[in-house]
Parts: sequence; C-alpha cells; structure tokens
Amino acid sequence: MKIKKVIIGSDHAGFELKEKLKDYLLKKGIKIKDEGTYSSQSCDYPDFAFRVAKAVSEGKYKRGILICKTGIGNSIVANRFRGVRAALCYNLKTARLSRQHNDSNILVLGADFITLDLAKRILLIWLNTPFLAGRHRRRLNKIKQIEREIFYVG
Repeated sequence: MKIKKVIIGSDHAGFELKEKLKDYLLKKGIKIKDEGTYSSQSCDYPDFAFRVAKAVSEGKYKRGILICKTGIGNSIVANRFRGVRAALCYNLKTARLSRQHNDSNILVLGADFITLDLAKRILLIWLNTPFLAGRHRRRLNKIKQIEREIFYVG
C-alpha cells in the first residue's frame, strides 16, 4: 500500500463506521489524522467535511475519507474545494473507477448503505487503485481548467 497517511472525518451518523475504519487502517500501518466528530452526539456534517477537504485541497494530505449517513452532504461540501475530487462510493466498482478514471482524492461513504465488511473492501480498493491517466488525464485537465475559471482571482 503506497498511501502512508490519510485524513478522516465524519458526522454522528458516520461515527461508528469511522472508528472501525480507523482501527482497520492503523492495523494496515496507515497513519490517521481524525478531524472528528468524536462521539455519536448529533452534529453538523459540513464542519467535518470542510476540515478534511481543506487539508486535501491545500496538499497537506493526498487522500481523505468522509463518512455521513448517505455520503451526499459530504460530497457536496468537499467538492466545493479546489483540487478536490470527492467520490461517493457504494460498491467495489465505483471505488475502483473513481480512482482509475477520476483520480479521486477523497472517498465518501454513506454509513447507512454499506456494511463494515463492504466499507473495508471499498477502502482497500480505493487506496490501492492507481489513476490510469491516458484519455482520463485530458478530462481531468478540463476539470482543472473549470476550477481555474471559477477560482480565478484577478
């Protein structure tokens, strides 16, 4: 496994899955920066998605993981950041293709829609699948051009 460290965050609905995936990753030798939440007490997912996506956008972490009830809210927040390609993955194929075709750098999981076993399998595939480049590089370059236009400060 090439990835040595990740940043992770969840809201209360994703807390239990986050804690189990942290243990799993630590056993695999991956260092983790946990941006919260730290309990199952009700909280707001944008707070945690913001911190994880900001760290990935700024290059402090190459990869991040976000978990909430559906994964939709975290995806919306994370993809607001320049350079972030957050992918909501709910099976092995979406995890693999999000890396191969989109070079996704944040994995988003919906805790209510996957089991712990499936989450572990998705995570391993997502961490270990390389970006294929080729024709996909051209498409990523178009996304980067869109970002330059959106985030242009003149």
